Amino acid sequence: MSTTPANLRYTKSHEWVLDNGDETVTIGITSHAQELLGDVVFVELPELERTVEAGEEFALVESVKAASDIYSPLSGVVIAVNDTLSDAPETVNSDPYGDGWMVKLHLNDAGDLNNLLDAAAYSAMIADA
Repeated sequence: MSTTPANLRYTKSHEWVLDNGDETVTIGITSHAQELLGDVVFVELPELERTVEAGEEFALVESVKAASDIYSPLSGVVIAVNDTLSDAPETVNSDPYGDGWMVKLHLNDAGDLNNLLDAAAYSAMIADA
């Protein structure tokens, strides 16, 4: 069963967003997403300082089942990537909301966080799937 932490925001494409409180966010994929993918074997992350737009493909996760594009939930500039995933991609499975984070962005507009789903809305969406 998937968990949906209440302190995060979510997208319909199964990314989670943590507001770091300083116009930056941390992004990863949800527990539900990693369960659907199965065992993650490779993660490709964007370059530092890349500018991304909300909805743009900016990362790739490959599992034993499939390859899946990861979409930026918000517009901004990549300020950090989780380099440990190159050697330990399975961390996305074992700790999707912690050490399995993927990217940190400096936001163009922190107000855009309000466009994302809260935990209750995301939980309802995946329950209906």
